Amino acid sequence: MRQLVLDTETTGLNARTGDRIIEIGCVELVNRRLTGNNLHFYVNPGRDSDPGRAGGARPDHGILSDKPKFADIAAELRDFVAARS
Repeated sequence: MRQLVLDTETTGLNARTGDRIIEIGCVELVNRRLTGNNLHFYVNPGRDSDPGRAGGARPDHGILSDKPKFADIAAELRDFVAARS
């Protein structure tokens, strides 16, 4: 049985007000054992983090400006999630 563990970091908690993913990681397990098949991206959200959100995020001040936008990594993420072991 294939399982994926996903973790994300975001600019805030409300996509409707423009919050975006800034980091996403995926770890694959098969039969509850790590496979070594992992995926990780830093993502340019096109905005700073919300310093008032839960977790105490602080503004990015452009440190992610050289990273790909989510649209640029979406296909690779989708393919990773859809893969079958």
